[in-house]
Parts: sequence; C-alpha cells; structure tokens
Amino acid sequence: MVMQHTFGRVGPMDPTHGTHDPHPAPADASPATPRRRPGAAWRARHHWRRDAVELAAVFVAVAVADLAANVVGHGPDGPLTLAVSAAVLLATAGFHFWWSRHHGHAPPAGTAPAPAAPAAVTREPGAAEPATALWRLRTTVRDTPGSLAEVCGALAALRVDILTLQTHPLSAGTVDEFLVRAPGELSAQDVARAVGAAGGRETWLERADAHDLVDTPARVLTLATRTALDPAELPLALRQLLGRCTIRSTPAGAGELPPPEGVLEEHVLRLREPSGGTLIVERPYLPFTPTEFARARALVELDARLGPRMPRHRDVMTLPEGNAISVRRAGPADLAAARAMHDRCTPATLRGRYHGPVPDAERYLAHLLSPRHGRTLAVETASGRLVALGHLLWDGDETEVALLVEDDWQRRGIGGLLLRRLVALAEEAGCGAVYAVTRSSNTAMVAAMRGLGLPLDYQVEDGTLVITAALRPVPPPARGAAGTLRTGAEGGAGGR
Repeated sequence: MVMQHTFGRVGPMDPTHGTHDPHPAPADASPATPRRRPGAAWRARHHWRRDAVELAAVFVAVAVADLAANVVGHGPDGPLTLAVSAAVLLATAGFHFWWSRHHGHAPPAGTAPAPAAPAAVTREPGAAEPATALWRLRTTVRDTPGSLAEVCGALAALRVDILTLQTHPLSAGTVDEFLVRAPGELSAQDVARAVGAAGGRETWLERADAHDLVDTPARVLTLATRTALDPAELPLALRQLLGRCTIRSTPAGAGELPPPEGVLEEHVLRLREPSGGTLIVERPYLPFTPTEFARARALVELDARLGPRMPRHRDVMTLPEGNAISVRRAGPADLAAARAMHDRCTPATLRGRYHGPVPDAERYLAHLLSPRHGRTLAVETASGRLVALGHLLWDGDETEVALLVEDDWQRRGIGGLLLRRLVALAEEAGCGAVYAVTRSSNTAMVAAMRGLGLPLDYQVEDGTLVITAALRPVPPPARGAAGTLRTGAEGGAGGR
C-alpha cells in the first residue's frame, strides 16, 4: 500500500488544522470552486458563543479595575500608591527588555555550547596544497560480510582517501587491492598497523605514482595494444601489469615445458612461449593471485596469436662525410646479416664486445635479436648493409646496454647515436638506470657513456668496468627527419 499525503494552506485561526478530512473532493472538482468542509457549518452555527465569552471577560476586567481604582484611589495615599505601582511596572518592563537583549541567547547554566560549524577552508592564491602520497595497498581479509567495511573504516579514520579498489577472491579469503591517497606525514607502518587492527593480514604497501590512477581495464587494454604493436613490449607489459618482478625466458629443450594453460605457483608464473620456450615470472615479495595469472596468460596468448612481427619504422640520418644511414628495429630475421657483420669484424673488436673469444656467435646473436630479451637497433648503409647493432637487454630489474660497430664504421658517431637511442627507449619503458659492462681499456665505450650527459657510477673489478647511468627525462630523438651526427670517441665499439 502506498500512502500519499497532500499538504494545503491552512489559516492560523482554522480549528481544523491537522485534522483528517473524511470527505475528500471528487477528482474532477474544479480548482476554482471551493470545497465545503463539514467543519465550516459547525463554525457558522457556534461562533457566537466564543464572542459572548470574550465580551463577558472584558466586562469582568473592567469591573475589577474599577473596584481596585476605587479602593486604592479613595484611600489615604491612593494617588501616590497608583503612581508608585505604575513606576514599578515600567521599571520591571525596562529591566526585562534589557535582560532579554543581553542574555536572551545564552545557553542555560551547566550546558556546553553547541559546536560551531567548521569554517570554510580558504587558501591564499599560490599557496601549496597539503602534502599527500599515493600508495598501492594489498591485504587479505576474511570472506565474510563486513570485513571490507572494517578496513575501509580504519583507512577513513586516518584520513586516507580510497581512489580505486580491486578484489581477488581466494579459497581462504579475499585479497583486496587499494590505490589510496594518504596524508604526507602518514608512514607505511601507520597504515599497515591500522589495516591489521581492522582484520587485514599479509598487508603490503608500495609507493604509487600518477600512472596508477588509470583504471585497471583501461590499463590492461593499453598494455595489450603495446604488445600487439611490438613483441618486445611483452616483458614490459607484464612488469607494468604485475609490478616489480623478474622475467626470464628459457628456450625449448632447456627444461620441462609447462602445459598450454600455464602453471600458477605462489610466487612463480610459468607460461608457454609461442616459440616453444617457457616464460618464467617471479615475484618473491608478494604472492600471485588467480586474477593476475589470468591477465598475464591473456597477454601471452595475444602475443602468440599475432605471431612474429616487427615495427617497420626507420630513421634516415646523414653522417658528417655525407653518407646516409638508416636506424631501425632489428629482430630474428636479421640473424644472417648480423652473422655476416661478425665475420667482417676484427678479433679485437669482438673481444671488446664479448670480453673474450666468441666460439658460437650464432647462439649469441639468436639470443640478442630475440624480442623476448629486449630491443635491438640496427644501422644500415644506403645499400642495405648492416654495420652496427645496439642492444637494450632486460636483466631482471635492471637494464643493460651494449654496442657493436663494424671496424670500418667506427669513430663516425654511430656508437653515440645508438647509445642515445637506446637510453631514450629505456626512459620510455620506465627504467631508472642503464648499465654497460666493458673492459677498462675500452675508451670508446667510456666516452660514449660520458657523452650522454647523465650522472655516472663506475665500478672496476678484475679489469671489467661497469658504468651505470641514472636516467632522467630526456626528449626522444626526432623521428622521420634528416639529421647530422657528431663525430667523436663515442662512436667506438664496445660494451658487453
């Protein structure tokens, strides 16, 4: 049953205000014709009684006033008594008026004043916003109603704002993953302690950035698009999807292959690669969830369905002596051309690149040219001859750069060009640093690293030099436009 109440205007002297009307007007009644209520006839018949009572009260008041005036006025001090009484009445009225003006809004004694409404927060123009920090928070709660609400309440008590929330159901509970904005003075221990007190266990926190503000479906679609355009993006896409993790690729025959649907262990994912090998993803600090395993497997399956592919973009550059060269991405299809370039290099150049003899260059090159292990840039002459290779290799959480330039094309700026391009690719991939392993006597590679203009760290051990460059935002090189290379020591071959 639905009850509908209609409120109309009722006059202040209407005795029927608030009463129920047992005889409502017909639905087709015109609004211009007033309804006759039963109470109106009652008021017409009986209003004279009220008037008679009011008139009698006036007569009684006049009689009492006349009697009091006669008694007081004809007494020995009658006029004085009346004057004093009038003065007292006027003084009382004046005092009451003054008291009400000064104390009429004060609360009763013994009661606390009502709390004032919070004042609007105003910020001077140009004033800094309150410091906040973005955190990725993951915790496991019981799979019972109200468990998530307790965690959210604990975060709210710390003035932590929940931006996104994902749930990963498990057999023994539910893993809740939050992206939160917390006050800057709040530490990770404070947040973890509050979540633990609210029933969360196995709580993990990590600093986040603005890129994590993108919702999960949009982020997964973006990673899938990058993987579809370039097979070398698959390891990077998995890292951005799963967080800090180590990705290794083992060739076919190196061990037992996982089933086609993959294997989910607590801290390890094993997925079958399209080439027949195994892709191993490890994350020791945080267990994988079935949802993460399904997303990673979907990316690998997408890469397998698209098959071998390589971006076809190339940049044409001009050397100082006027020779034109082109820089493009290289892949497994360039194995024969890379092997021919190795045959043209001197043993000294190969030792500087590989730190010793190269008994099986075919195996080295097949590994380096695979997009599973990083990105490779190739330099070709106008006739299509391959004269230099630059490698950006994913080495766990770190990134290695390596160069090899044919002897006849060294000292022309090609090494410096490749190194700058590789550093730009590392920056786009979100790497914090790159390192090169070479011999301490390889002055060409040292000069190339110095030419980057980045902070460098040098470590020497047993004649091996490791140079690490801390990356900062560097504008990417212009694409599709002709340019001129500088000559110098950075063009030398070297690096591991």
